[in-house]
Amino acid sequence: MKKTSDNAITEGVIWKEMLRYFFPLLFGTFFQQLYNTVDAVIVGRFVGSTALAAVGGSSSMIVNLFVGFFTGLASGATVIIAQYYGAKRHEDVNKAVHNAVAVAIAGGTIFMILGLWLAPWGIHILKTPSETVEMSILYLRIYFIGMIPNLMYNMGAGILRAVGDSRRPLLVLILATFCNIVFDVILVLGLGLGVAGVAVATILCQTISGLYILYILTHLEASYKLNLTKIAFDNGILLKTLHIGLPAGFQSTMYTLSNLVIQAAINSFGKDAVSGWAAYGKIDVLLWMITGSLGISVTTFVGQNYGAGKYDRVRQSVRQGFVITAFFTIALSAFMYFFRIPLLSLFTTEEGVLHFGDVMMCAMVPYYILYISIEMCSGALRGMGEAIIPTFMTLVGVCFLRVVWIAFALPLRNDITTVVYSYPITWTVTSIMFLIYYFFSSNKKLNRPAKIS
Repeated sequence: MKKTSDNAITEGVIWKEMLRYFFPLLFGTFFQQLYNTVDAVIVGRFVGSTALAAVGGSSSMIVNLFVGFFTGLASGATVIIAQYYGAKRHEDVNKAVHNAVAVAIAGGTIFMILGLWLAPWGIHILKTPSETVEMSILYLRIYFIGMIPNLMYNMGAGILRAVGDSRRPLLVLILATFCNIVFDVILVLGLGLGVAGVAVATILCQTISGLYILYILTHLEASYKLNLTKIAFDNGILLKTLHIGLPAGFQSTMYTLSNLVIQAAINSFGKDAVSGWAAYGKIDVLLWMITGSLGISVTTFVGQNYGAGKYDRVRQSVRQGFVITAFFTIALSAFMYFFRIPLLSLFTTEEGVLHFGDVMMCAMVPYYILYISIEMCSGALRGMGEAIIPTFMTLVGVCFLRVVWIAFALPLRNDITTVVYSYPITWTVTSIMFLIYYFFSSNKKLNRPAKIS
């Protein structure tokens, strides 16, 4: 029988196996972001900065709020699957897979209804510039129609990654990305549908990726094979999923809510600032692609080794994850800082927008290194099944502190850099809290037998 990926994760050389797992995950995230970036380039270059602000401003933040919450919730399912898979409890793996898909279908239905209903309210509450309001609402309402396949892909990819397969989700995203480019060209450049064309192209690609991931899961010969007739909630596994996933979902939501406060503050500086922030956000995503992919890698390696009772490998996975993440973060920071104007110019040539983007990058990029402890420690703690305390620390160190900063610092110095500096300040505080808690929590958990029920 072919050696399976759980052997590599629980038995191989950790840094080599982590990089082997990480790169397909990174490239998958890259292609996932690429079609969003293609949307931004086409909209910014061929429709205008107003349309770019509509796609990448408040509407993007609202999408992140919903999708981010579900991604956190889905992490509960993938952690459970990883632990069961590492412990070789294959019957429980199968139950967890079917429960996870049921969660994706239910979540997609609920989010679609809420998104269609709340889109106008969300756009107005964020003080979106008046010239972008109509297009932002249109974009959101079309986007939310595709929430079920969107969440289906995210959950399906999470299932495969939990068992050590990061290659097949990459293949799905490569296909979706090329489809998106074709649809953008046809709908936006060919038919002139503008923001609506971008939104339709996006949901078409999400549908393709969601159906493809279902096809993969239903044509496996493994414990994580999906049988469509068996999709149902398992009460015991659902409760465990919610125990880990809900705090992680709220943690992601709090990140996004704090970012919504930031977005509202940036909106007050006008359309050029909003467009500059949207353009920078498409570049800034490079960091989150790398650190997020490594965070998932650490969660998977910790989850499987924790389930297998290999505690020394748990510690090694976290340490080596830190080193790898620091290396990539420093290299990326240098590249983005020295080439910030050429990068921003990919999205716009308007001088006012470039000015704001340049100021934002100078205030953020040099401090990326301050963030990585949050990603590594929270990923490791999730892998060991812990989510409540990390969520509380995120509430205090990220959400609450950013809101306080905007409320008190911005009136004293009403400048765009005051808004942007809220990020490195809160990264520093939250990283310190995570490092301290991880040190004590990991010592406690890894010095006694794991109980994977």
